[in-house]
Amino acid sequence: MTLRRRYVPDLQEMAALCEANYLRLLKLLPEGQSGREFLLGDGEQQASVRLYIEEDHRYTTMLRIEQQGYSPAWLQPQAMQVRLYHDAGMAEVLSYQQSQRFHGRYPYPNPAMRLPDEKLQLNRFLAEWLTHCLQHGRAASPLVFGREQPAGNP
Repeated sequence: MTLRRRYVPDLQEMAALCEANYLRLLKLLPEGQSGREFLLGDGEQQASVRLYIEEDHRYTTMLRIEQQGYSPAWLQPQAMQVRLYHDAGMAEVLSYQQSQRFHGRYPYPNPAMRLPDEKLQLNRFLAEWLTHCLQHGRAASPLVFGREQPAGNP
């Protein structure tokens, strides 16, 4: 009988991934903008990815990232909450769809059927999603929220 080796998180890989995601997000949502929309694909096969700030504080910013399109109506649209840590230069996934508070390691099997490296997987997915937006996205006009006024309007 062979025993399964227990999953041990690779903290260097996780830190590098979070730092790279932070830089990707800074490229996609420049300072001074509270939201932005990117279009992916053409014609009927088009998706919209929206990034917008939910909370903004001195050392942290909470972003919401949502994708509409590309998927059948019965499938819930992609949605993710990401916290940016400005002092550390890192971005971390806090929630995905309706799930929140991911641990660095899970025993397997577990009641929620999470993978042992669920947190790492979500941050990898964010990296791939942001990279796809950077490489293939076409920026739509900036999103305007709250008290902001579009350029040229009093």
